[in-house]
Amino acid sequence: MSFAEKLTGLMARPNQQDPAGGPEQPWYLKYGSRVLGIVAAFFAILFGLWNVLSIIGLSVSCLVAGIIQMLAGFVVMALEAPCCFICIEKVGSVADMMDTKPLYFRAGLYCAMAVPPIFMCFGLASLFGSGLIFATGAVYGMMALGKKASREDMAAAATSPTQMAGGQAGGQMQMGGDQHITLMEDPDVWRPT
Repeated sequence: MSFAEKLTGLMARPNQQDPAGGPEQPWYLKYGSRVLGIVAAFFAILFGLWNVLSIIGLSVSCLVAGIIQMLAGFVVMALEAPCCFICIEKVGSVADMMDTKPLYFRAGLYCAMAVPPIFMCFGLASLFGSGLIFATGAVYGMMALGKKASREDMAAAATSPTQMAGGQAGGQMQMGGDQHITLMEDPDVWRPT
């Protein structure tokens, strides 16, 4: 495989169909989550280095938090932009394997990697660097949830199969049969004018 073919294959990742069987995502979410992940990884590495340099102030917990934050940044960079690690063959196969996993797996991994540095060394450097990785995980989590249902589907799910009728025991509120239907089908009835 030539260098150009390898680079083209790595750059074409967001255009691939979702092999995990999840819902098809809009192009701006696919590319946006990748870009956010790359930016988050860059800042996590940068601010992780800042935390590592805090050993000058004899803060060992910030040193360890900085190392963890830098490792998290490298992992996110390897998964989101494997073209940055083109010389390491294993990174491409790991990124391909991660693309076959469901989106919630990636979301959980990113959120789990982002939390420890914040608790170990609470400061702007760890909060911003790891916070961006956490935000990337949150975006992947929202993508894993899928598209919102239509208004008709939500209204059908909100109606109960048995309407409340008069004479129910157990202290439940009695409701007329047409009140629920009026509120669900005609929002102008209850919307202030």
